[in-house]
Amino acid sequence: MDYAVLTGIVLVAGVVLALVAQWRDWRPPLVVAIVVGVAVRLLIMYTSAIDSWQPVDFMESFKPAGEAVLRGQDPVLASEGGWHFLPTIPYVYGILLWLGIPWEYAGRLVTVVADIALIPLVAKLAGGPKASLRALQYALNPLALMIAAIHGQVEPVALVFGVAAFVVARGSGALERPGIATDVVARVRAGVAAYGVRSSIPRVVGRGGMLHRALLPGPDDRADLKRGALAGVLMGLALCAKSWPIWLIPGMLLLLPNLRSRVAALFTTGIVPLFFLVTLPVFAGTSLSQIPAVINTIRDIRPIVGEWGWTPWYTGGDWALRPDLASFGTNLIYLCVVAAVLYWRRADPIDMTTAILLVFMVVTPRLGAQYLMWFMPFLVARPTRFAWPAIVGVSLWSGYGYLYMTQFDVNSWWYLHQDWSRASIVLLPILALAMPWGRRVAATAPGLAPVGGPSQQAKVSSPA
Repeated sequence: MDYAVLTGIVLVAGVVLALVAQWRDWRPPLVVAIVVGVAVRLLIMYTSAIDSWQPVDFMESFKPAGEAVLRGQDPVLASEGGWHFLPTIPYVYGILLWLGIPWEYAGRLVTVVADIALIPLVAKLAGGPKASLRALQYALNPLALMIAAIHGQVEPVALVFGVAAFVVARGSGALERPGIATDVVARVRAGVAAYGVRSSIPRVVGRGGMLHRALLPGPDDRADLKRGALAGVLMGLALCAKSWPIWLIPGMLLLLPNLRSRVAALFTTGIVPLFFLVTLPVFAGTSLSQIPAVINTIRDIRPIVGEWGWTPWYTGGDWALRPDLASFGTNLIYLCVVAAVLYWRRADPIDMTTAILLVFMVVTPRLGAQYLMWFMPFLVARPTRFAWPAIVGVSLWSGYGYLYMTQFDVNSWWYLHQDWSRASIVLLPILALAMPWGRRVAATAPGLAPVGGPSQQAKVSSPA
């Protein structure tokens, strides 16, 4: 990388400014945060585009997908598996290439624009008097700058739609929301205690029971359904960029006001990716007979481990095809994510989502540096005690890979990779500490009476 020193200075200066802003409690106007974010991203995008070093996947996977769209070919199949997601982003690549923009700029323009849009969205996600401070801190986030402006990885695109879905789902009102409402849980427990499990089942799922009443239209039904549908569309677009935003769906659903809006959100979340799949013959030139091959390519994830966390210690710090480690790690992810959902079930849904994403980073068997961006908007918006040690730690680890290791030839890079990948294990306890341990239970939302109180009993017939 030719401009590593300049890039490193910008990144370090950004971290220092973000920490000083935290210390001095700066709250600049949102427009200032956006202008700062645009300036540093455009600078790093320019130096990265004219650099003699370009990321391998950026050139050999993403570029062929965009060129395939330009030729009227399927981007998944024509890139020979280099692009194994839905074709939504390659459509944008193809348009930019058709406009004559060189790939080194066009490929990064998609992610840089998305990352700039995340700045005000982080402010909305944070809310409250410190919203503009959080926006400035995200504008200067070193990992986001590297992923969007250097690597051109598509995480910012998935995140801009995912975070927007959270903002829409939360709507107006209190910034902190309870996850699984304690009054609903209390009513179910009270019913079981009073009538027994067998007699309580019809009272919950039978006609006239809690589930039936929850599905009945409420006074703000139309507005709630629109809100849920729009949040679902945004989450569906996030899933069109990459598959991992599926981990964001529980938090989005819990932010919606009732069951009917959640059903609407789930429906539109699924319909958007389905639309881009079934329209492949129209927009990508894919034949109907090729669609099963496209689906198989998207579903196929090679069990490559050895980049991050605990697996490099089994591979000597090199990449390796280890189905045993990948399978064990995948099952561990499912187990830990379920445990996180249960443990933070009554927390604010944003905190629960942060916990889910961080626990994924701690136990995953395979990870690229871009994965570490998943939790950034959520952790910056609602920081925990160890948020900045985690942010600085993963940024240093990633920066070593992007700025230092790219100074060497291929053989030297692989030699450095052995120590770099194994060193990542030091970050696992820091990420674990950064989880919102002190925010397991959200503050009671306005209008909710204490559990078991008389006004709760009067609300038995209201939607869950």
